[in-house]
Amino acid sequence: MKKLLSLILALTLVVSVFAGCAKKGADQTQDQGKQQQAEELKPEEGASLVVWESDGPEGEFIKFAAQEFEKKYGVKVKFEPVDHTQTSGKLQQDGPAGVGADIISAPHDHVGKMVAAGLIQPNHNPDRFKNDFLEAAINGVSYEGTIYGYPTAIETYALFYNKDIVKEAPKTFEEIVEFAKTYNNPKEKKYALMWDVGNAYFSHCFLTAFGGYVFGDNGTNKDDIGLNNEGAVEGAKYFKSLRSIFDVKQKDANYQFMDGQFAAKKAAMIINGPWAVAGYQKAGVNFGVAPLPTMNGKQPISFSGIRGLYLSSFTKYPNAAKLFLDFVTSDEMLLKRFEMTRQIPPVKALMDKPEIKDDPIVAGFMAQAQNSTPMPSIPQMALVWEPMAAAYSAIWDGKMEPKAALDKAVQTIKDAIASQK
Repeated sequence: MKKLLSLILALTLVVSVFAGCAKKGADQTQDQGKQQQAEELKPEEGASLVVWESDGPEGEFIKFAAQEFEKKYGVKVKFEPVDHTQTSGKLQQDGPAGVGADIISAPHDHVGKMVAAGLIQPNHNPDRFKNDFLEAAINGVSYEGTIYGYPTAIETYALFYNKDIVKEAPKTFEEIVEFAKTYNNPKEKKYALMWDVGNAYFSHCFLTAFGGYVFGDNGTNKDDIGLNNEGAVEGAKYFKSLRSIFDVKQKDANYQFMDGQFAAKKAAMIINGPWAVAGYQKAGVNFGVAPLPTMNGKQPISFSGIRGLYLSSFTKYPNAAKLFLDFVTSDEMLLKRFEMTRQIPPVKALMDKPEIKDDPIVAGFMAQAQNSTPMPSIPQMALVWEPMAAAYSAIWDGKMEPKAALDKAVQTIKDAIASQK
């Protein structure tokens, strides 16, 4: 028995020593990893960066961040205005030639095609983003389980209404139709409701209200397209019926017209996103933001998007670029970005900040966000926008019946997907 106890004690001691060594080794490895990462993130000698981002409040933020970054790290950052929906295409052309940006801003639905084209690198610090950012934001900037983007905002569109014209936000589209009968004045270009009707991003909500969708399985199944199902066709008919209160040809019923008329206080209501808030405040419009009204008792589901920054595969200064990406997505800088753009930062710790949670404009978008769905990020999503824009245009201008227009669009999408195989 004494020999057995001695043997057990000896084994226990060996195991304890081994475990201690293993822990010490793991801790050293982790510390070395952190130290190595810190060393890697020292900017390269002579580094300078170029960032592509949309002009406007988003661009102003990048310019502000660039100044602060240079003060801290001595690295110059040049902002070049490129619409965030156009950056991936421009990088595909300019990147290989060595004249592309080091960092680009892009919508999350571009992630799949950017990865497939080899344009962007994975996020260099995924654990931090998984821990600190909203799950929806991380999912949006990921592709096949890998995080690529650095989220800067979570956004969806909602109903803007001029409080001097409409005292309370309507709960139903039927209310808007009734209001239009007394408010509309085409000669003065005054309309109760305006939106960019030929834009598949905005008009998608009419299809979803009745059961339409883009791709099945939460936007991942390219072989299941729901843009011409029974619900989508019903939604397209409802969309077409609103020509009665916004009787403007599709090419003229565009974003610029809507935006200008709301700023000029002639449009009573519009469908738009948080990027437009600062401009309307500057124009002195007394407005509120509310969830999209129901359509025949059905709740429309808007597209939600994750705005983010991405590290170019062609950058000559990856360390400096990663350092800037960490800097610009810090809590402090994203709170500043919110102040400048009014776009909601997708960071858990910032959700409880008074300037965010107590903002009535933000509350309107957050309410609609509860009835939103992320735009699919698979590469095939890039094949959806043009055929659907053509369908909405044909339906709105009476050139095609809703079902025929949607059937044509879906067949075009299917043919384009098949051609990629």
